Amino acid sequence: MPNRLAQETSPYLLQHQHNPVDWYPWGDEALRKAADEDKPIFLSIGYSACHWCHVMEHESFEDPAIAALLNQQFVSIKVDREERPDLDQIYMHAVQLLTGRGGWPMSVFLTPDLEPFYGGTYFPPRARHGMPGFDQVLTAVERAWREQRAQITDQARRLTEHLQDLGQAAEPSGRTLDPQLLYVAVARLEQSFDGTHGGFGQAPKFPHPMDLQVLLRAWYRQPRDGLLEMVRLTLDKMLQGGIYDHLAGGFARYSVDQRWLVPHFEKMLYDNALLAAVYLDGFRVTGQPRYARVVTETLDYVLRYMTDPEGGFHSTEDADSEGEEGKFYVWTPDEIRQVLGDELGERFCYVYDVSTNGNFEGQSILNLPKTLAQCAALRHWDLEQLEREMADARQRLLAVRDRRVRPGKDDKILVSWNGLMIDALAQAAGVLDQPRYLEAARRAARFLLTQVRRPDGRLLHCWRLGQARLDAYLDDYACLINALITLYEADLDESWLTAAAELTDQVLRHFADPDGAGFFFTADDHQRLITRTKDLQDSSVPSSNGMLATALQRLGALAGRQDLTAAARATLELATGLMEKHPQAAGQLLIAADMALGPLLEIAVVGDPGQAATREVLRDLHRRYLPNRVLACRPPTASAGAQATQPAPSVEAATAPAAGANRLLDPLFAGKPAGPVEPAVYICRDFQCDAPVYGPAAARARWEELSR
Repeated sequence: MPNRLAQETSPYLLQHQHNPVDWYPWGDEALRKAADEDKPIFLSIGYSACHWCHVMEHESFEDPAIAALLNQQFVSIKVDREERPDLDQIYMHAVQLLTGRGGWPMSVFLTPDLEPFYGGTYFPPRARHGMPGFDQVLTAVERAWREQRAQITDQARRLTEHLQDLGQAAEPSGRTLDPQLLYVAVARLEQSFDGTHGGFGQAPKFPHPMDLQVLLRAWYRQPRDGLLEMVRLTLDKMLQGGIYDHLAGGFARYSVDQRWLVPHFEKMLYDNALLAAVYLDGFRVTGQPRYARVVTETLDYVLRYMTDPEGGFHSTEDADSEGEEGKFYVWTPDEIRQVLGDELGERFCYVYDVSTNGNFEGQSILNLPKTLAQCAALRHWDLEQLEREMADARQRLLAVRDRRVRPGKDDKILVSWNGLMIDALAQAAGVLDQPRYLEAARRAARFLLTQVRRPDGRLLHCWRLGQARLDAYLDDYACLINALITLYEADLDESWLTAAAELTDQVLRHFADPDGAGFFFTADDHQRLITRTKDLQDSSVPSSNGMLATALQRLGALAGRQDLTAAARATLELATGLMEKHPQAAGQLLIAADMALGPLLEIAVVGDPGQAATREVLRDLHRRYLPNRVLACRPPTASAGAQATQPAPSVEAATAPAAGANRLLDPLFAGKPAGPVEPAVYICRDFQCDAPVYGPAAARARWEELSR
C-alpha cells in the first residue's frame, strides 16, 4: 500500500509513496507523533532531479530491513527542498556545522522539539569505501537516544542556539557602501578564475551567473579588458562544452570536470533563466551573434519543453532516464550515421567529438572541442556551408532524440524560479525583438498573479495540477517583483507596476525586520520553526535579500518612493561585512550595491510607443548594456505633469488596478512635457535632470554616450 506521501502533490514526495518506510510529510501529524511517542525524527530532504537522492531511495528506503529500523524507532519525514526552502536552509546549516559539508540527499536527526543533533548527506545502505552504512547510523542514533539522552538534548540545544545566531546571517563591518566593495570582489574572482577553461575554481564547476554579472558591472564602471575577457572566455567555454545541450538548447546544472565537458545532466529552470540573462548581457556588450543564439536556443528549450499549459514554467528535468544518468543525451558514431548518413555523420562526429571510445562511459556527450570556424579551417571546408549542415544535422538528431524515453520532469511551478524566467524572457524580448518571449512572460505573470495567490492577495509558493499551496517566501516576492518591473519596461503596461507595488507593500508589512535592517526569509505569520533566518548569501539562485534590494531600488526610482530605496540601502549596509569577506557568496548583493552606488539613471520617454520613432528609440535602448537604469514611457497625452488621462491597460480583471493606482509613475513624469519632435527623452540621476533631447537621432546619441 502507498504511504502518506501518496496524498502530496510534489513529484519528489510522490516518488517515495511506495517505499516500505512509513513516511510522513512535514506537518502537525508527524510532529505530534514524535512528541507523543518521544521518538527522534529522521528528516530526509531532497529534490526530484537529484541523482544521489534516487540512489539512496533505491538502496536504503526500498530496503525492508532499513525500513523496519526507521518505522520502529523513528518518525520519518520526507521533504522536497524546493517546496520547503525554509526547512532546507535551517537544517542544511545544521548539517554543515556537524560535518563540515552539505548536499542532497540531506539526512538529519531531530529531537521532537525539532532541534538537530546528528546529520549527514548520502549514506550507503551498508558500510563501504570508509563510509558508515545507513543501517549502522540508525542503530547508533537509536542507542544514543536511549542511553545518552542528556548529552543529545544538550548538544541539540547548543546547536540550535548557534543556528539562531547564524539566522541573522549578517556580518556588519561598520563601513558604508563604497566602490571598493566591488573591486575587492573582482580581485577575489580573478584569484579563483580558470584562465584556461573559464569559470571559477576546479571541479566540480558551476556557472556562477551572479559573479559574471558582477564582473560585467565592474567592467562597465571601470573598463578593463581583463575583466571582459574573463566573462567572454567563460561564456565561450560553457557554450562549447557538454554542459550546454547542443541539440535542444539549455544548460545542465554543473560540470563534474574542470573543462565543462561532463555535466550533471539535470536541467534546472533557474540555471537557464540566470544564464540566458548573462548571455544576453554578453551579447549587449560584445555584439557576438553566438551569445544571442545561446539565449534564443535556451529560451526556446524552456518554451518547448518546460512550459505548463496554464502558462507557468516547470522546475526541472532529471539527470536520469531509464535508470541511467545521462542516457537520454549521449550518442555513438553508429547512431549518428544512422540518422545523418555516412558523409554528414562523419563530419558531425568530427565537429561534436563523437568517437568510438567516447568521452563518457563508452558513449559521447556532444561538445565542441574546436569552434566551427576552426574545424572549417583545419579541414578546408566552407564555413557557411558547414554552419548550415550542422544546423540541419542538429535538428534531425533532436527529432530522433525526442523519441527516446525522456528524463523525469518535476512539473511543479515555483514562483521564485518563474520570476527569474519571466525576467529573462522580458529582457530578451526587447534585446532580440522576439514578441513570442514577451507573450510567454506576460502569460506566466498573469498565471502567477491570478492562480498562485491566497484570497487576501498574498502570494503562495508553488502550484501543480491545479493546486496552489504553501505560503510564499521572500525569494518568491523578490523575484516576482523584479520580474514585473522588467515586464513593465518591456511592454509599458503600467498594471505590472501596480502589481509589483502591491507585492512590495506585503513584503514591507510581513517580512521586514522591525528591530533592524533587512528582511526575513519567512513572513511574520509563517509556521513557527526553530529559527527565522535572513537569506543574504547566494546559493545556486540569488539571495532573496540581494534580489529584493535590487527590485526595491528599481521600483523606488520609478515610483519616486524613497522609503523603498532607503530599505534597500539599509539591507545592503547590513551585509557590507559579507560582501567584503565573502564576495563570492554575495553576487546579488554586489549587483544591488553597484546600483546603490549609482548613478541610477531614471529614463522617462514621452512619446507614443505605437509610433515607429518612439518604438525604435526604445528598441535601441533595450539593446544597450546600461546595467543601472530604469525606463518609463508614456504617450504625450498621459505624461503632462501628474495629469494622467489614459489609464494603463489591465493585466486582467482579477488584477486590475484600483482607482488611482495607475498614478505610480506620475512623479517621474511630473514637469516633463512633450517636445517639438517625438519622442522627448528625459534622463535624471541623483535628484537632478539633464536637459531633454528630442527625436530619434538625438535619443540615439544619448544612448551612445551613456553606453560609453
